[in-house]
Amino acid sequence: MLLFTTSWRVRVWTLLVGLCLTAPAALAQTTTTESFDSGSKAGYAAASVTLSSGSWTFDDALLGSDANDHVAGVKAARIRNAGRLTMEFFLPDGAATVTVRHALYGTDGGSGFELWYQSQVCSPGTWIKVGGTVITNAPNLQTASFAVNVPGQVRFELRKVSGGTARLNLDDFVVAPFASTPPPPPPATGPENDHLTMGNPSGAVADINQPTNYLLSKPQYAVSYNRDQGKPNWVSWYLADVWTGTAARQNDFRTDNTLPAGWYQVGSSSYSGSGFDRGHNCPSADRTSTVADNSATFLMTNMIPQSPANNQKTWATQEGYSRTLVDAGNELYIIMGSYGLGGTGTNGYAATIDGGRIRVPNRVWKVIVVLPVGTNDVSRVSSSTRIIAIDAPNDQSATTDWGQYRVSVDAIEAATGLDLLSALPLSVQEAVEAKVDNGPTK
Repeated sequence: MLLFTTSWRVRVWTLLVGLCLTAPAALAQTTTTESFDSGSKAGYAAASVTLSSGSWTFDDALLGSDANDHVAGVKAARIRNAGRLTMEFFLPDGAATVTVRHALYGTDGGSGFELWYQSQVCSPGTWIKVGGTVITNAPNLQTASFAVNVPGQVRFELRKVSGGTARLNLDDFVVAPFASTPPPPPPATGPENDHLTMGNPSGAVADINQPTNYLLSKPQYAVSYNRDQGKPNWVSWYLADVWTGTAARQNDFRTDNTLPAGWYQVGSSSYSGSGFDRGHNCPSADRTSTVADNSATFLMTNMIPQSPANNQKTWATQEGYSRTLVDAGNELYIIMGSYGLGGTGTNGYAATIDGGRIRVPNRVWKVIVVLPVGTNDVSRVSSSTRIIAIDAPNDQSATTDWGQYRVSVDAIEAATGLDLLSALPLSVQEAVEAKVDNGPTK
């Protein structure tokens, strides 16, 4: 796993960007999608390419459509060495989020890439990095999501930063515009409103045009759902004693009928015979205050195909430990997700299940912020706050010793491209995200 540490220059520029978010956005806002299906470029030499969204500079990159290219449509960008794809134009409506699909080219080794932006409002003439380095190690298209939140004219550059001569496919580059009148935040009156207190890791929105980063806001938790993978990218929830009680485990696994019409809905039997558990992200035992709260954890949008060892050993033990922290007078902010392609269950390795409609992740991760019960939680997080980050294999080697899988938050960001704990002050993020927890595990 490649660790990512943001330089102090990027942190300073990110702070400056925060100061310009009051700039007005364009009145007519549109989502920009670049499929890389139009245009033609057969060689790697630097040149301008006219695409459907506008002209881009391809440097050490081309448009590929051979048998080894992984494409969503007809073509995909193929990039090697330290190649770059650069917009030669500015989008007028700013950017809230960016998604891009990525995969290995043929049997080439893994590579890393990054997203950078240049803003006419916030950073004229300067390129600024967004989020962490995304590691591509799968032979099928995956979706990386970036929270940008920059108003006004903006353009982007995709940079290959690791992997040497190994080639990488990039496809379906989508920019959601910056919101000129964002919805007011929900009132912070109780635990139902606290699930995204520490940030929205991928800038997920409840927009049908964002099917791989679709926000589901439940009273019990928040989800970034990926329609194309049939599973969540991440689930975030708040855990305190108000969420625990005596409600029994409901075991009512079922379809989530709040998904947009026309989307495939994973059902209670979609995992049958696969050798993988219907693995909760937000656990059943974290929601026992009422029957309704517990039942909500059995929606299939809260599930991933989880190896029985990972689910019943690693995660069960860790979840139990988290609840002991609550019993000891703490409140927790928890984010869980998964990434990569392919895991190993009781029937062996599988990349997908349910006829290819559900992706089996390769790794399962979690980040936990531990605070003594109090108020103004974001402001109370400091460099000494305990942050537990775990990244475990989704296979049958997983054990009850979850402590051995602890990593830094930076490492998870590097592997996923997410911006975790983004609500914290930048100086605090810098301090807590680089550390690996070494506290007790029992």
